[in-house]
Amino acid sequence: GQQEEQEEESGGAELRDQHLERFQIVGTVRKTTEIKKKSRSFALEEYSALSRDELLQCLKKCDVIVYNISEDTDVIDEATWAISALHSEINHIKLPKVFILVSTLMTWAMTKPADPDDPEVPLLEDDYRRKRSHPNFKAQASAEKLVLKLGKTKKSKLTTYIVAAGLQYGMGESMFHIFFKASWLGEMSSIPVLGSGTNIVPTIHIYDLAGIVQNIIDHKPKAHYFVAVDNSKNTLEDIVKAIAFELGPGRVTKVPKEHPFITQELEVCILNLRIEQVLLRDTFDLRWVCESGIIDNISSVVEEYKQTRRLLPIKICLLGPPAVGKTLVALQLCNHYKLHHIRVQEAIEEKIKHLEEVLQGSDRENDNEEVLQEAQELLDSLKDCVSQNTEQLNNQGVLRTIRETLNSKPCRNQGFVLDGYPTTTEQAKEIFYGETQLQMKHAFKWYIFSLDATDEFLKERVLELPQNLAEEMHYTQDEFLQCLSTFRAQNTEDETVLNYFDELEIHPEHIEINSTIDSENKAVTEKIIQIVGGAMNYGPTPEEKAEEQQKIALLRDQQLAQEAADRGLREAEKKARISEVKQQECELLDARSLPLRHYLMKHVIPTVTEGLVECCKAKPDDPLDFLAEYLLRNTLED
Repeated sequence: GQQEEQEEESGGAELRDQHLERFQIVGTVRKTTEIKKKSRSFALEEYSALSRDELLQCLKKCDVIVYNISEDTDVIDEATWAISALHSEINHIKLPKVFILVSTLMTWAMTKPADPDDPEVPLLEDDYRRKRSHPNFKAQASAEKLVLKLGKTKKSKLTTYIVAAGLQYGMGESMFHIFFKASWLGEMSSIPVLGSGTNIVPTIHIYDLAGIVQNIIDHKPKAHYFVAVDNSKNTLEDIVKAIAFELGPGRVTKVPKEHPFITQELEVCILNLRIEQVLLRDTFDLRWVCESGIIDNISSVVEEYKQTRRLLPIKICLLGPPAVGKTLVALQLCNHYKLHHIRVQEAIEEKIKHLEEVLQGSDRENDNEEVLQEAQELLDSLKDCVSQNTEQLNNQGVLRTIRETLNSKPCRNQGFVLDGYPTTTEQAKEIFYGETQLQMKHAFKWYIFSLDATDEFLKERVLELPQNLAEEMHYTQDEFLQCLSTFRAQNTEDETVLNYFDELEIHPEHIEINSTIDSENKAVTEKIIQIVGGAMNYGPTPEEKAEEQQKIALLRDQQLAQEAADRGLREAEKKARISEVKQQECELLDARSLPLRHYLMKHVIPTVTEGLVECCKAKPDDPLDFLAEYLLRNTLED
């Protein structure tokens, strides 16, 4: 990019020592990136929708031009045109220019080992002259050759560099995104791995790749071909296992290329290459972010992935008296946000089932006896709790079960709605044991909602329940009154569970329920959604989108049909009104003309009739004049 002001030596050294120098390389269709120094940091300015002539004028103003063709094949043509155009204009360029092409190690994919007798010996940067490209990446290889060729001219104002990058990771992922997404969604019991998974995959974090490009810009080294990889020698299976263990089920399955999970973009994962970046270590003093590779830094990489893609869990705790409608609201929230619904009773039942399966399938001779004994004790404790009343929710086995459920990977990934628990400060402290106050205060999207209603309202709602449902929910008269009394007693002291969250600066939202019409508490759910805001996930699946589109189309058709029916009804009503008005007008005219008709029939018509008869007898030359004189004469006589 173009540097707008000349950097002083001391300021430049200080600036290069900061992480602000690291930027993400961007390569897109019809775009080039200009790096500018502003406020001691670098900003990216994109030029898009430019003609070739306009783009060339922009490139001629740049000191450094970086094209990334490692993941975007559509930009290869523009990159080769750009270097050719700059080379043809070299005599008209005043200031020296640096052209950096970020390519991919897939151009090395078919290269023979450095030592055929010892496959453990890695390739080095100097071996680039004998590299062999993967058949699908010959365009990238040709672009590399062209860039190197046009930069070899002695005393040329155009200096070119190639950075052959390993598979990139970090900041939301690209090549490995399909594995991250599958693990985060938690819909698979194991994550598929293409082929045997034993191939060595050279990788590099996107920040480290940017740091290498920045060092080339700063130092302008004599060497022109660099391999950008970290120091790891990880296999594909090990990488996917690390992702699955940190984010998903923790298991992988080897699948063939024909598996529906495998996409065309995953073909780069078959790369099997042992290569080292000796030239980088000897040339630059790099400040690595992930020098040891993705596996050793998987925790920070996963956190970057979540933050960059805004996959942040929503944690909701619904509290309130019995029969206030917490479960209905919880189910609606889980459906809206794709969260996990956590109920104490269900969590206990699932844990009991899991422990029974573990103990039944265990090999007493090979398994750890202490682990089996601990599992048996927890199982007995939970079964004892189930057989007794809800006061046993302070049981350590129950608290441990809820704590493990909330810390499970699905809940950590998507979030959860904790339904009606904890009910006391002691339970809250036990459940969130291990999460410090600072973590609780700053945990993203933590919401506490306290639903409440009057005792009379709650009693009336319970009385309206069918008998079988009331018995199933333990809302018979005696049971409900006891539960309600216990809840009120627990929430009259200063040390309540709401106060516990309030002290952590997670301030509860109080929602009063008093509507008998809204039996499903939909208004409460809508209010909570307004407070919480939008979802932080991948959104609806293609099937859900299609279903939603069908619903919208059906609703639109129904609206159009209703509008047409209403329009037809309005037109029919209009015609009926017009007909009625015409009839009323005719009746009114008839009524008004009746006296005149009577007068004419009595006084006029007889005389006219007689005149016409006389006219017929006389047969005058002018009948009209004869009739007029006759009528005048008879009128005067009358």
